[in-house]
Amino acid sequence: MTASVHTRARALLAIVLLLWGPFIVAAEDDFPGFKKLMTVEEFEGTGLNKLSGKELDALNEWLIRYTAGEAQVLQATSEAVREAERSYEVESRITGDFSGWTGKTVFRLENGQVWRQRLSGRYPYRGPANPKVVISKNWAGFFKMTLVDIDKSIGVSQVLE
Repeated sequence: MTASVHTRARALLAIVLLLWGPFIVAAEDDFPGFKKLMTVEEFEGTGLNKLSGKELDALNEWLIRYTAGEAQVLQATSEAVREAERSYEVESRITGDFSGWTGKTVFRLENGQVWRQRLSGRYPYRGPANPKVVISKNWAGFFKMTLVDIDKSIGVSQVLE
């Protein structure tokens, strides 16, 4: 980052923190933290499991502040971030009874994420229970969920609970 971009990023972060500070503090209570955001393998693979509770809390608080400010700047200016966003993919399994989608279906995944059918359409599913799914972005930047065993997809949006 050049000095002027870095200075602008800090100024933007200061403004965001000043305006959104009270909301960020409130959001800390709602933020699930790294341990819930990551799979067990990701959490252990990054070494975060070696941190004390106090250290992990400090890292979670930093992520909230970073996300509120500089992360938005990087999304607009960093090619590496844009590439990671294009290749973003979620692999998990659908939990509970699943018989397909009917127009407004909500999909609850083993990783704790919840997704909702974004496009109309119906599909009766008669495969094995808890099917594996992959959620990725399509060419237009919208998310689609694919049932891996049958290669059937539907447009979805993430539900933030």
